[in-house]
Amino acid sequence: MKLLFPAVAAALSIVAAGAHAQQQGVTKDEIRVGTIQDLSGPVAGFGKAVRQGMQLRVDEINEQGGVNGRKIKLITEDNGYDPKKAVLAAQKLVNQDKVFIVAAHIGTAANMAAMPVQFEKNVINFFPVTAARDMYEPFNRLKYSNAVTYYDQIRTWLPKLAKEKGVKKVCALYQDDEFGLEVVRGAESGLKTIGMEVAEKTSYKRGATDFSSQVAKLKGAGCDLVVLGTIIRETIGAIAEARKTGFNPVFLGSSAAYTELIHKLGGKAMDGFYATMTAQVPYLDEASQPLRFWATKYKTRFGDDPTVFSAYGYTIMDAFIKAAQKAGTNLTTDSFIKAMDTMSIPTDIFGSPPLTFTATKRLGSDASRLSQITDGKWKVVADYATP
Repeated sequence: MKLLFPAVAAALSIVAAGAHAQQQGVTKDEIRVGTIQDLSGPVAGFGKAVRQGMQLRVDEINEQGGVNGRKIKLITEDNGYDPKKAVLAAQKLVNQDKVFIVAAHIGTAANMAAMPVQFEKNVINFFPVTAARDMYEPFNRLKYSNAVTYYDQIRTWLPKLAKEKGVKKVCALYQDDEFGLEVVRGAESGLKTIGMEVAEKTSYKRGATDFSSQVAKLKGAGCDLVVLGTIIRETIGAIAEARKTGFNPVFLGSSAAYTELIHKLGGKAMDGFYATMTAQVPYLDEASQPLRFWATKYKTRFGDDPTVFSAYGYTIMDAFIKAAQKAGTNLTTDSFIKAMDTMSIPTDIFGSPPLTFTATKRLGSDASRLSQITDGKWKVVADYATP
């Protein structure tokens, strides 16, 4: 009988090693992190900046020896802001590259299409770059979101702005998809609290470049505040068209339109535009010393000035690193979830709100603040508030 013990011990060690090896995306010295960005479509400017922000944080942690001795390998796929391409990208990441996690996937519709592919292989969708409620509802143990929703952003700030400006007719121009609809739903919910409703709505298809008919409709309706469920070029195109026709209502957008590209590409016509936001655009002439140091490192690495989407990518990767470190040397999907479910992430150099998670709370924060473009720059005009 004694002769059997070494054989049994060897068999048990093989089983244990096999069980450990079954954790996708984690080896003795590497963690594979996937990200899906728009690198060729209408928000490619955002996607490139997110990826570079993520890579900067990966470079930093790898130079320090990695996470509990493991280096991070960041694998990027392009979705072209197209849900069909997002599915193909997710399939490659989870089946071929065998990533541990997908982080910072950009786009509401793209995430909705890709998540089932990930969840089938027990791969977490971590801090997607979209503020849709679907990123944490309905509850799924594999969903974590850091972004206050478009719905909550607009329902928090629209009634405050409407009252402050004394407006009588609120209208909406929105992208005809789940992103745009979430902005409109937030507007409707917020206006109910002050006894108002959205008086006129008009939409456009994703990728549209001509907004003359929509602007004419809003002008004809006498709107004095227009909520924009728009992103970059649609925001610029709609506001520029309005200014050209002498239509000058208050314009309010979501964090999807909070980018320095609005005033850089749209020029003086963008002055006065409001948007909800969290992390602040890193203007180097106004930045704190830690932020200037970070921005200099970013520009040295990539040759580009950082944007607010660079900050998003950096902070998302930083949050992943904190959770992976907390999960310990035996990094698995279960140990990562256990770490995240007691996670608190403090505010950062970009002014993001603190984030907290529990076993039942998968949205880190529902707080947002308000900025306005003044003299060609975003200025914070109201501090954090919740619905």
